[in-house]
Amino acid sequence: MSRPDLVHPRDALFDAGDLLPELPVCDHYAGVEVRMRKALALQAELGPAFDVTLDIEDGAPVGGEVEHAHLIAELLTGDLNQFGRVGVRLPQTTHPAFADTAREIVERAGARTAYLMLPKIDSAAELQAAAAEIDRLSDQAGLARRIPLHALIETHGGLREVQALAAHPRIESLSFGLMDFVSAHRGAIPQSAMSAQGQFEHPLVLRAKLEIAAACHGHAKVPSHCVVTEFKDEAALQAAAERASRQLGYLRMWSIHPDQIRPIIDAFAPSVAEVDQAIEIIMAARTANWAPIRHGHRGREQLHDRASYRYFWQVLQRAHRTSFAGGPQLPAEVRLEFFDA
Repeated sequence: MSRPDLVHPRDALFDAGDLLPELPVCDHYAGVEVRMRKALALQAELGPAFDVTLDIEDGAPVGGEVEHAHLIAELLTGDLNQFGRVGVRLPQTTHPAFADTAREIVERAGARTAYLMLPKIDSAAELQAAAAEIDRLSDQAGLARRIPLHALIETHGGLREVQALAAHPRIESLSFGLMDFVSAHRGAIPQSAMSAQGQFEHPLVLRAKLEIAAACHGHAKVPSHCVVTEFKDEAALQAAAERASRQLGYLRMWSIHPDQIRPIIDAFAPSVAEVDQAIEIIMAARTANWAPIRHGHRGREQLHDRASYRYFWQVLQRAHRTSFAGGPQLPAEVRLEFFDA
């Protein structure tokens, strides 16, 4: 049973502005109706270990964007949206159907929409205009909440203003759009840079990934890694997801095929050894009322304080977010103490 006299790590270790949005590590995209329904059914089966993003931008037939938004609104308000972790990718803000599709989603399903993804955001001014329009529609619909916004960085302008985009108070997460970013270089970046391995080797692509991750961490937002198109190559996907997580600081990654969901979750989950160590340190730190402690075997002890406690708490948070779909299971007493209260 949780001890009310012991301070929760969230309150002891972080200021309110330092807390990251608590998003699942995998963001699965689907646009065709049969695939959208399949994705929602899989989420219902596995639990909220991954988000589903229903896609108007690439999923809708040309000229049929509003009708597609109507279908998506029905799915958002239906029984398949069990956990409230379903978002929508709108068309580009300069698209003729942007306002109408945004209205369709906000008015019909705004209360059940986890977030709205804005593609090809080119500047902070464009983001502000889109946020203002979505908030106007929300007020008009009588929504009691502001729908969180995610944005795709896939243009030169978006990357140039990535710090301002990450700082925007309505943004929860920034994603890297690999394919459009490479295409924006007019053939100067080879096709190989869009592959599972090549995207980690080309300097311009790697620079973009690092700038997005750094901007997000600097403003307490979630960086989301781009797609791997070789959806049948599980080893390549696993390697890319591990590099995104372990080397580049990404906390989330896109899936474009159901077979990619579990490997992404596995790659972003901490190991059993990491979880065990984090539990030992956080529990000891809490008992010490978050004062410094010594941890480890005699002769190999290390000193820990609130700086390292923050890291180990984040390991436990990541374990909790991935445990629904096969990640390391937290002991019942840890879940009860920190996550089920």
